Order: sequence, then C-alpha cells, then structure tokens
Amino acid sequence: MPIPLFRLLALDDPEITPMNTKVHLACWNGKEHPLDVYLAGAFEEWQASQKLRNFQRPLVLSLIQYRATNRWLFAGVYDSLGCQPDSDRFQYKLIERPSCRKYRGRLIADYSRTFRSTYLTGEKCETTLLVHQILPEPYTIQDFPGYRHVDISKSTLNSIVRLRPDSWVTALSSVAGVYLISDTKEGDLYVGSATGEGGIWSRWDVYAKNGHGDNKLLRELLISQGTNRMADFRYSILEIADIHNSEADLLQRESHWKRVLLTRDHGLNAN
Repeated sequence: MPIPLFRLLALDDPEITPMNTKVHLACWNGKEHPLDVYLAGAFEEWQASQKLRNFQRPLVLSLIQYRATNRWLFAGVYDSLGCQPDSDRFQYKLIERPSCRKYRGRLIADYSRTFRSTYLTGEKCETTLLVHQILPEPYTIQDFPGYRHVDISKSTLNSIVRLRPDSWVTALSSVAGVYLISDTKEGDLYVGSATGEGGIWSRWDVYAKNGHGDNKLLRELLISQGTNRMADFRYSILEIADIHNSEADLLQRESHWKRVLLTRDHGLNAN
C-alpha cells in the first residue's frame, strides 16, 4: 500500500504538515523543463523567482515532473522566508530543510493532476500525493538513448557537457554526422555537420559554451535577441557517418538536408 508523501516526510521532520506547506508541481512552462534546469544544477535559483506570490506558507515542498505525467521527482522541502519584488517578479528566499535532503533526486512521487494549477495547498493533496519509489542513487542524466532518439534541450546539452556521462561522450565522439538545431520559439531550423576528431561531441561542446557555434545567423539571433534565446534551442541527429569518412561526403549530406528542410530559404542556414 503506497504511503502518503507527507506521512513519510513527517517521520524525519514533524514540522512538515499539509497545513503549513505549499506544494510546487514544477512542470514545462512553455520555454524550459524544470527537470533540465534541475540537472543543470540551477533549480533552486529557478524556483526562487516567481511571477506571483506563490509561496505564502512557511514551507514549500518541491516536486518536478518526471517522465510520465503523473510521476514527480522530489527536489526538497524549503523554508519560505519571505520575498522581495524584483522588476515584474517576486524573488523568494528559500532555504532547504536538511531533514529531507536524503530524498532529494531519489524519491519519485505519484500524483494525478486534473487541473492546471501547479501550486497547491498541502491539504489539497494530503491523501493523494503518494510515494511511488525511492531510487538507489540520485537522478542524473539518462544513458545515451541511441542516435535516432536524441532530442535534447539546450539546458540538457549543458548538463551533458558539464557532467560528461560516459555513454554520451563515447557515442557522440565516435561518429561524424549531420545534426539539427530547432528554435522552438520561432520554428526555424539549422542544419550542421560534424567531422574529424571528436565527431559530434566536439561540435556540440562548442554549442554548449556559446550557443551559436560561430554560425552566422545563430550568432546574429543571439546578439539581437539576447543570449537567453538559446534556451529555446533543441538538438537532434539527422544521420551519422564513420568519423573517418571524407569531409566532402558529409558536406554533401549536409547540403541534402538543407535542401529538404528548406533551411537556407526559411531557416537559419546562411549558405
């Protein structure tokens, strides 16, 4: 029989009760996924900045949407010590309670959200927010999914390059290929290719660092609209090739994809 999450947390910290807790169900906001932000190590800063006064209770229980719609990754319980107006937002001072830190990134909760609100009073979900499982190790970047299944955000790319998981480094550094960058805000596409030593990994390492990879239109976009726009980019692989194939062959394949996807006329390829 699944145990309610509040009951489990209260075993370690009796001060955590539904009546004094606001539950934050962090999910896709139309621009970025908080799970990507969490993996990049920036969730606490991300959560502290709110459009409204959403944390007007002593405690905040933070959960991040995890894979399936009704699964949530436990990110911590925080003391809410007030907020300050910051331009058009409110900046909260949230201090994690160490009593529950052992569950951070490990506990998966089960909760079916049948409404749009992502900020709940604890009593609203006291009996329906259940412990699904506790992972043996904190959640981190998943193993490389295979070349055909790569579709990652900029923040996930940053995390992969920062953490250098073996499966990703091995897979991407061992092949050349043609890749796609998608601007999820405007719908524009950019086709590029990676050849030589280091393969796709070396090329994507550059994108993680500067967002544009020295490509003309991508650089101009970030200059005109700000570097925050790179958060709208996603990265996928169109095809792979032997890392020792000739550069001319790969450039021919790159040209093919530019023609098929119209990225010269209606996308982000300048040539």
